[in-house]
Amino acid sequence: MTLLDELATTAGRENPYPRYDRLRRISAVVRAADGTLVVTRHADCVAVTRDPRMRHQSPDNRLGAFPAIADWSAHPALRLLFTSMLLRNPPDHTRLRRLVSGAFTPRRVQALRAEIARTVDDLLDGMSGELDFMDAFALQLPVIVLGEILGVPAEDRSRFPPLVRQWTQVVEVITPDVLSQADSAAAAIREYFISLVAERRRRPADDLLSELIAIQQADDRFSEDELLTTAGFLLGAGLETTTNLLGNGLFALLQHPEQMDLLRERPDLAPSAVDELLRFDSPTQIVPRSVAEPIELSGITITAGERVVAYLGAGNRDPHRFAEPDRLELDRTGNAPLSFGGGIHHCVGAPLGRLEAEIALPALLGRFPKIALNGVPERRDSLTFRGFTRLPVDVG
Repeated sequence: MTLLDELATTAGRENPYPRYDRLRRISAVVRAADGTLVVTRHADCVAVTRDPRMRHQSPDNRLGAFPAIADWSAHPALRLLFTSMLLRNPPDHTRLRRLVSGAFTPRRVQALRAEIARTVDDLLDGMSGELDFMDAFALQLPVIVLGEILGVPAEDRSRFPPLVRQWTQVVEVITPDVLSQADSAAAAIREYFISLVAERRRRPADDLLSELIAIQQADDRFSEDELLTTAGFLLGAGLETTTNLLGNGLFALLQHPEQMDLLRERPDLAPSAVDELLRFDSPTQIVPRSVAEPIELSGITITAGERVVAYLGAGNRDPHRFAEPDRLELDRTGNAPLSFGGGIHHCVGAPLGRLEAEIALPALLGRFPKIALNGVPERRDSLTFRGFTRLPVDVG
């Protein structure tokens, strides 16, 4: 079994970092059995995510390994994935991203600080004794914050975490069972936003969805289908990333009590702490691209049409970029985690996810000075999105 095969096993996904290190030692670029080129060094991962010659594959090419899928557009889960800005190339990506990026600028996100802090306090008020941190907090905070931004009524938000988890399974693996569950979840997300868009057309509100509807009605820069996809994608992608950041971050702190104590005593370290937690155990581990024209990585020429996968989690532990990369240091300087991607596809919601974690983690540690693991955590059996399905703790 090769190292890449090992990473596809449950044990490999549970702790991929020793295997990443061995891959880096073997070669800068490793070719998988299907011809895909894998890069694990920080500099190469930066190049893959930022170089404009790196493009997203077309849906048909990306699904070439799944011949049973004759028409991807007939599957709601694949349609929601492939028509989102996440997997579009310019000019469509540029057009769609410009429509929503204004809502996530650092200035507008910082204006949400007080509201996010109140939400964090409310969630912490409801926590006591033994609980699952993922259900009680990590899933709740981003869905509340994103729900407020988009305009999803409070009473409807609880339906989205399980739907998003079911839908995003297709990012990792596609089997008939997984695709069936993901299709059902994506269809439910779409139907919900069809109804909410209709309501906002009748009664606009002070939210992002109403802004997008107004833009569409004014100059028709995007279709109804793109409007629905954008709403579903923003909620889904934001929920996945921030939830996993919070869960992975708390687990890392619990495994490093001296660093947990440091953040508790120095909440002002929150920005650098979040960067380090992102680096140490990234919520997103893998980014695939297709080469539009020849490119050179670590002295190796990659030809047009070849598929390249950047292992961001490996790049974040590259000893050529980070001193003692397997050591968690919340006050690490010069940090540059790859976790939100880069270039034109840098995560549009990155400022919001960072701010949520910067507020939440110090508040959690300050409120519960004796928080501890209370059982065996359950990792999500996925490598692309790395996180927990269950993180049992006792907050005291």
